[in-house]
Order: sequence, then structure tokens, then C-alpha cells
Amino acid sequence: MIKVMLVDDHPVVREGLRGMLEAEPDLSVVGEAGSGAEAVALARAKQPDVVLMDLRMPGMDGATATEQIMAATNDIRVIVLTTYESDADILRAVEAGAAGYLLKDASRAELAGAIRAATRGETVLAPSVAGRLVRRMRQPTPQSLSAREIEVLRLVAKGKTNAEAGAALHISEATVKTHLLRVFNKLGVSDRTAAVTTAMERGILT
Repeated sequence: MIKVMLVDDHPVVREGLRGMLEAEPDLSVVGEAGSGAEAVALARAKQPDVVLMDLRMPGMDGATATEQIMAATNDIRVIVLTTYESDADILRAVEAGAAGYLLKDASRAELAGAIRAATRGETVLAPSVAGRLVRRMRQPTPQSLSAREIEVLRLVAKGKTNAEAGAALHISEATVKTHLLRVFNKLGVSDRTAAVTTAMERGILT
């Protein structure tokens, strides 16, 4: 019997997942958590084989909870189950040690199969997620932004003009423009909007 723990801040989602999984003869739901912090504590107490982890929750998010669970034990496999499939979300989950990344539109058969595969030590990814991850890995490693460049970009994301950003950071408007040109070059974009969007997708801006 494979022991499964459910983590989602929506009770109705947990109830639906429990109903789906307990219809499988070899799967047993041994616990439910409604937050990342609760998930970490419950995983230590219940020692499930697999945790189905929501990604975005109030307080501690799913990636952080995954990281903490994986740091405490290598025996538990975490599968992220979310509605989100941005590059930044996928990379954060994979870097945290997740064994899989599925979307909430997965069927009961897909979900059960992924849980069984995870217990065998396999990595399970939704097809669309796998494609995005492969494309991302094939891209050249982007140059990292400096702390000052991130500060400038953060102000731009808030709608500040170059002059306003310069005043806030006590630098000239020309220096702000120089920082932005470097940001554009590093991110491979040509305008402010694309720079902000790309930085958010990559997790540079949150």
C-alpha cells in the first residue's frame, strides 16, 4: 500500500483528490495539510511515501515546503500538483527536489500512475511541463542581473519613469538608462515591458 499525503489550501480540492485516490486499491491517503508549514510538520509525523503538493499557498509556498521535507528525509517523494506552469514555478519546484510536476487537469489514471512511478524512483512530468523544461535547459545560461539592475527593474515594474527611478536610487536618469540597456541585453529583450515580464517569468522579480 502506497501512503499518500495531500497538501492544498482548498479543502474541496483535497476532498476531490482523496476520493480519486482512495478508489485505487493500492493507494491510501494518510494525511491532509492546508499550508506549507503544516505539510512539513505532518510529513515528519506521518512519513508518507508520496506527497501531492500544491504550489501557491498563503505563508510558506509549496516549493519551500518541498525543500524542507526533502532536507529532512530522502525517503519521501514530492509531486507538485498545481494549476500553474510558468518556467519560474517549474524550475523552483525541480530545484527544491520535487520528483514530479503535474497539472490539476490530470485524470485519475494519470495521477495514480504518477504516484506509482514516483515510488519507483522515476521523475514524472506533465507533457507540457516536460516540453517547457527541455526548451529552458537548451537555452544558453542567461547572464545574471546585478543588485542595482534588479533595483532599477523593480522600480520600472512599479511604473516609475527613468527620472523617478533615478531619484529613488539617488542616481542620474542617464545611469538608469544605462542599467536598463544592460538589463535588456542580459534578458534578450528590447523594451521595458518585456524586461519586466521576462524577469517575473524567470523568478528574478516576484
